[in-house]
Amino acid sequence: MVTAVITGASSGLGKEYINAIIAQYPSVDAFWLVARRKEVLKEIAEEHPDKTIAAISLDLSKEESIGMFEQLLKENNPEIKVLVNNAGFGKCTDFFSSNRAFQTGMVDLNCRALTGITRLCLPYMLDNSLVLNISSIAAFAPTPRMSVYSATKAFVLALSKALHDELQPRGINVTAVCPGPMDTDFWNVANVPEGKSRLIDKLPRVDPKAVAAGSLRAAKRGKAVYTKGFFYKFYHLLSKLLPHGFIMQFTEV
Repeated sequence: MVTAVITGASSGLGKEYINAIIAQYPSVDAFWLVARRKEVLKEIAEEHPDKTIAAISLDLSKEESIGMFEQLLKENNPEIKVLVNNAGFGKCTDFFSSNRAFQTGMVDLNCRALTGITRLCLPYMLDNSLVLNISSIAAFAPTPRMSVYSATKAFVLALSKALHDELQPRGINVTAVCPGPMDTDFWNVANVPEGKSRLIDKLPRVDPKAVAAGSLRAAKRGKAVYTKGFFYKFYHLLSKLLPHGFIMQFTEV
């Protein structure tokens, strides 16, 4: 069966990718939805009775979960058309006083797991297939008080650009999706203080549904990087032209 794999699929942007893929890829018959909350994944599966949906409960920050995912691939031999690496999280805190487990956990999930899942899925991917790696506008320049998060997203952006070039001969297009702030559960997990951030409170929000649909269309066109909205595209340009030391005066959360 032609399959789409979505990590971090239980809410927010990951959940929106399900509807976007259904609308733009009617040939996709099956979905592998990967997240920790299996009961939520089952509820999502019930919303799409005409599709074969596997609710896969895994904590991808743990190496044993990556091994379990590898075993699932070997047992089922899926024909993967779309891979969306959406699993990830951020924390807003001063690095010096931060919780070590949170900081290293971001590296484990945002970087190591994304890298592992991508490598495992590639042998099962069809011609003209897509990999969408969810990065962030935080990848464009360092973000004080979200230092590790922005560094992990810079990793995702750099990896995606390199794979975009490397995998083209195999007919696989890789796109780094770099959205601005969205109204999702991300901010509750990140613990960004509402009304106290001189940056986040002032930035325009982007619609997760529009990001999912737009990034999927961009990936189909062969784009290496997708950013929605003129404001954030302009910021991407500025981050290439101006010293990051200057930009960081305005990016602190």
